[in-house]
Amino acid sequence: MDFQGKTILEHTLDRLFSFPGLDGVMLVLNEADDHWHTLHYQPRGELRFTSGGSERIHSVLNGLKALQQFLSEDALILVHDAVRPLVSVDDLNRVVENALSDGDGALLAVPVADTLKQQQTDKAAVNRTVSRDQLWRALTPQVFQLSRLTKALQSSIERGELVSDDSAAMEQAGYHPRLVMGSASNIKITLPEDLGMAEQIWLYQRNQQDDE
Repeated sequence: MDFQGKTILEHTLDRLFSFPGLDGVMLVLNEADDHWHTLHYQPRGELRFTSGGSERIHSVLNGLKALQQFLSEDALILVHDAVRPLVSVDDLNRVVENALSDGDGALLAVPVADTLKQQQTDKAAVNRTVSRDQLWRALTPQVFQLSRLTKALQSSIERGELVSDDSAAMEQAGYHPRLVMGSASNIKITLPEDLGMAEQIWLYQRNQQDDE
């Protein structure tokens, strides 16, 4: 899916490279990917590549292992979804600052605003209403020390628990990552109908930058 003349991945990379605190990007690609080389993307910083795995957790772990060749064990790593091109530099600053002050790491998140319903097991009907108090919706980036996250993900895989985000692996390892209020505009573009909203957000963000 493309918008504003670029692929979502290119927009995401542009946004990450606009963050002054970033030293570089490790892009994890599917081994069968035959599309990246057709983009002729020109990075504004150091861009390295490695191959992904069968599930998200394996891909992230592959990326971390590739980074171990270049970085120290206590280096901070930002794990970000390639389909989140609208994360703001302000949010990147906040989540990194929080991770720097807390060894357990940090993640962008937003409080749950909608009323939550639990479905009955055997049919699409409400079982009960779930309290949304103290519930947050996890976003990315999620920021952790390289060695701690690597060990946490490896342990999750060894237990057969293919967690859906990196914070979950850290939580299982006994850490308590800090929740950092992020912007709801940091949407995940997974369906064609998400593109219209993404374009509106992108244009709004660009206009805000032009006014500064």
